[in-house]
Amino acid sequence: MGTQYYIYYAVIYVFVFLFGAAVGSFLNVCIYRLPKEESLIKRNSHCMTCGEEIKRRDLIPIVSWCLLKGKCRACGARISPRYTVVEALNALIWLFVAYKVNVLLNPLNFVLTALVFSALIVVFFMDWDTQLISTYVCIFILVVGIIYYIFNHEDYDLTLVERIIGFFSVSVLLLIIELASKGKAMGRGDVYLMAAAGFFLGWKNSIAALFVALLTGSIAGLIIKHKTKHSVFAFGPWLSLGIAVAILYGDNIVDWYVSFTGINELLA
Repeated sequence: MGTQYYIYYAVIYVFVFLFGAAVGSFLNVCIYRLPKEESLIKRNSHCMTCGEEIKRRDLIPIVSWCLLKGKCRACGARISPRYTVVEALNALIWLFVAYKVNVLLNPLNFVLTALVFSALIVVFFMDWDTQLISTYVCIFILVVGIIYYIFNHEDYDLTLVERIIGFFSVSVLLLIIELASKGKAMGRGDVYLMAAAGFFLGWKNSIAALFVALLTGSIAGLIIKHKTKHSVFAFGPWLSLGIAVAILYGDNIVDWYVSFTGINELLA
């Protein structure tokens, strides 16, 4: 492979990073406005302190926050660094997904997978802030999963039946917990999230996602309880993390578990 080949890939990755950062800027809008049921497009971005509309020159993802030193140009109020963190996080994730799925060979798969990751970022921070998960985001993930299946069902090893089972496998369990605890141990948004993600992942990787979520959520819960003395915390962020890990490494987790428990020998 010649130098031109690597230059071509480098240009693609730069474009993916920049576009991912731009999408990350929109994710910030979703995280802030969806819980308040505000329009995502009607009102322009504005300072949360003085209400001044932010100029286009100050809306460059990552760069503008750094140039303004994290302050509003109009009133000088501090702007949370999390806006830039979300933009950079989405850009880096898109870059990693582009590498993982080979964006040039599978451009549609890259776009659909990257969009699911972006939706998971919204769920993570929105639930962290408000303990709410937008139904619209869950529907979005489900629609992406359906599109993914339509364009991959002949070449991909995940059948429609496996996806449908994935839709119900974990979500039904969470629904039982939610109903039994009257919403105290689990929220309905968690149920919707795992139903939508389950169709995208299939039943095996859905279980892997739940495993990762329970593991990370338990650790986070202990830390939160130690610091705040409260045991109530949002589970959506850890479900999002579990789903993200399962998308990338779910098969590896399942294979490790089957090998570790010896189930493969019993089925052989």
